[in-house]
Amino acid sequence: MAKKALPIRDKTIFDGIFTKYFLKFLFTLWFKIAGWKLCKNAPEGAGVAIAAPHTSNWDFFYALGAAILQDVKIYFSIKDSLCRVPVLGTWLMYLGAIPIDRSAKGVGQVQQIKNFINNQKLNRVFFLFTPEGTRGAVPKWKTGFYHVAQGCGLPIFLAKVDYLSKESGVFHTFKLTDNKEDDIRAMQASYESIQGKFPLHQYPPYTGSMPKISEAEAKIIKAMYSFKGVATKMEITAKAKLGELSTTMLDFLIEKGMLEKVSSSTNKNEPSYQLTFAGRGCFLHLSPSV
Repeated sequence: MAKKALPIRDKTIFDGIFTKYFLKFLFTLWFKIAGWKLCKNAPEGAGVAIAAPHTSNWDFFYALGAAILQDVKIYFSIKDSLCRVPVLGTWLMYLGAIPIDRSAKGVGQVQQIKNFINNQKLNRVFFLFTPEGTRGAVPKWKTGFYHVAQGCGLPIFLAKVDYLSKESGVFHTFKLTDNKEDDIRAMQASYESIQGKFPLHQYPPYTGSMPKISEAEAKIIKAMYSFKGVATKMEITAKAKLGELSTTMLDFLIEKGMLEKVSSSTNKNEPSYQLTFAGRGCFLHLSPSV
């Protein structure tokens, strides 16, 4: 006889008086004493949240604290069999576990989340994934989160626990394009400047904190992102609404690895510029959404 599919639990630890008052008070006190802060604003609605870098068990507590303090509800995937264990299964689902049946007859994760979204009025609900998949060093990300976001038509919330700036929460809402490889590389580039508790174990490798850039330089990076390709100095000036744009400023961004100079196919006398993947990653920190 086939086992009855376990639904995603509607009411979890993130609902009710215990979290609203007691846990919120504890995390407010803890963050204040430890000197931690929240990313400015948690995005509204439902989304697939990726949390990186993941190098320590402490990551979970700082991410949980950020979620509770910003009234965010978190769900995470786990084996269906664990959710069927008496007492343990009930507790896991109360914490927000999504029971995944990986058998051929089981309801797929994408369909399960889709069904849940369609039956709910959601406000700040994150389906959480750790793309590294483990706290140890890895050579690449697991990209199941991308498949889920794509299949469910959800944005990807880029979340962090940065031990250098002592900041936790979502810093950008990423809307998928038609190019998975470029999307993943841009997202990974944004995590290269976030320091995990054990930087030598994180992927992509930690390259140092984001370089200090001026307001004008930030406008250039944002303008370049909107072009989605190459642009001349004149085009950048107009898009960034800068009265004057010096070559020195462009050279500085090239030196910092944010821009690169490319040959123009239309006007070989005037150089063109494009964002590097490091520049795209920098943009994700400069803007809350694409």
